[in-house]
Amino acid sequence: MTNKIRVSCDRKNLKIIRAFVTDTLLPVHLSEITLNQIILAVDEICANLIIHSNHEDSRKNLCLTIRYDQKEIIFELEDNGTPFVQANYKEPNIHDHIRTGKKGGVGVALVNRIMDKVEYDVHGSTNICRLHKYLK
Repeated sequence: MTNKIRVSCDRKNLKIIRAFVTDTLLPVHLSEITLNQIILAVDEICANLIIHSNHEDSRKNLCLTIRYDQKEIIFELEDNGTPFVQANYKEPNIHDHIRTGKKGGVGVALVNRIMDKVEYDVHGSTNICRLHKYLK
């Protein structure tokens, strides 16, 4: 099964994306906890793309494709903003964030814990982020 949505890079569209993910995954029969974790991970990546990669420029678009079968769910996000360079990413110390009360900066770490595989690619001017969740 494949489902696709395209939205402008405006943070108000995160609600639309969450609803799209929820509706698309209904036939998969995930546990409520797993579904909520997946929604959180996709929401976090979309928020990063909208806010950091595309600077909330509503003239730009973000495309989310969800494919699934009995073995896995793949979320593919495409945009034309500033690419995320995984090699430059340094995992934050979450305990330090809690201790100092720092907000933000842990989204990618959270996504890496929720998803089974996370890939970032650049093809020409298109950035692609693929999130894989294996079904057990």
